Amino acid sequence: MSVQDSLNALWEKYRLIQQEGLLLNIERGQPGDENFKLSSPLFTCVDETDVKTEEGFDIRNYPGGVKGILEMRRLAAEILDVKPEETIVGNNSSLKMLSEVLSFALLKGLNGSPAPWCKLDSPKLIVTVPGYDRHFTLASALGFKLLTVPMTGTGPDVELVARFAESDETVKGIILVPTYANPTGETISVEAAQRLVSLKALAKDFTIFADEAYVVHHLGDTIPERLNLLRASEKAGYPNRVYLFSSTSKITFAGAGLGFLASSLANIEYLAQLYSTQYICPNKVEQYRHAKFLKAYPGGIAGLMREHAKILKPKFDAALRVLERELAPAGLATWTRPLGGYFISLNTTKPVAKRVVELAKEAGVSVTPAGATFPFGEDPANSNIRIAPTRPPLAELEKAMEVLCLCIKLASAEWDAQQKA
Repeated sequence: MSVQDSLNALWEKYRLIQQEGLLLNIERGQPGDENFKLSSPLFTCVDETDVKTEEGFDIRNYPGGVKGILEMRRLAAEILDVKPEETIVGNNSSLKMLSEVLSFALLKGLNGSPAPWCKLDSPKLIVTVPGYDRHFTLASALGFKLLTVPMTGTGPDVELVARFAESDETVKGIILVPTYANPTGETISVEAAQRLVSLKALAKDFTIFADEAYVVHHLGDTIPERLNLLRASEKAGYPNRVYLFSSTSKITFAGAGLGFLASSLANIEYLAQLYSTQYICPNKVEQYRHAKFLKAYPGGIAGLMREHAKILKPKFDAALRVLERELAPAGLATWTRPLGGYFISLNTTKPVAKRVVELAKEAGVSVTPAGATFPFGEDPANSNIRIAPTRPPLAELEKAMEVLCLCIKLASAEWDAQQKA
């Protein structure tokens, strides 16, 4: 069959799909309704007779401090593998807490900074690509110049990170997702993590902003080996270099969870003083409810995450099955096979990602915009597509993946025809 005949046949299949009036979404990494049902006891686990924390604070009143209630700090410490006193529990999301720490860094400097970062003409942050679009948006909105380093399959290219940090004192840090990175799903290797915490940056306050959004989001029993960044940084002689961030956003309710961070005791005290100028206490009611629910769940946090995995793994398996069946024979794309997290990262063999997303939209399937995994939406290879299989029911997901694969075939055939023209 000629290139043009193949293209015509694909167009015929595509137009039949368009007639179905689909409205499917694999765009954002959202939990499904079945995931939310696991946390329904949050609505009822506290009532008017249960308002005192372990330390005797009334959750309805102001006292209690800005670091969060002890019960929830213990759980945050369990998730991040640190000590409770090394944590601050705040509101809603890890991204929110990251934005606050970056803002503090710009306006006041971090603990040990020689000056506020805004005093520099162009403070720089290293980001990973493909990476998390909201990290790019946040950092650039705050005025940081972004330096990109590629992901390698075992985390960011740490030698390139080192070259940036060791040659320019305006490079103030790196933002990364160490465990099950967004969107590639890879986990930074022990060797790469050790190199990262040990590098001799020109900036005395070079900082690792580690967004551990998916650190407990395993899809199965195979869990990659990880280096404890906080402890490793201490041993390397940089005790204040690492800030860890995480949240309950995909553990309980995505829009009504808790954010938390961890760092050295000195950093925690420094941040607590700054937070105390903004508010008297965080939402202790929400923290208390989460603490009671998560402690009471069979198996605790690990038990709850196993139940999430039972819902999510079949979706990942289905998405990967469709990709293998539809795209592997012709070699039209490559993709990741994550052990955890919320995404599959796909790279088209030909530079057609934008066209694929456009075709998918016109066929009724919403996909993350092409280029979103690169700063300013510019993927130089025009190939990366982030797939979020977590939200739709299984049957809808399989249909969305089949449509996406058809769009990849069609866009690739168009590209081939243009090359022959």
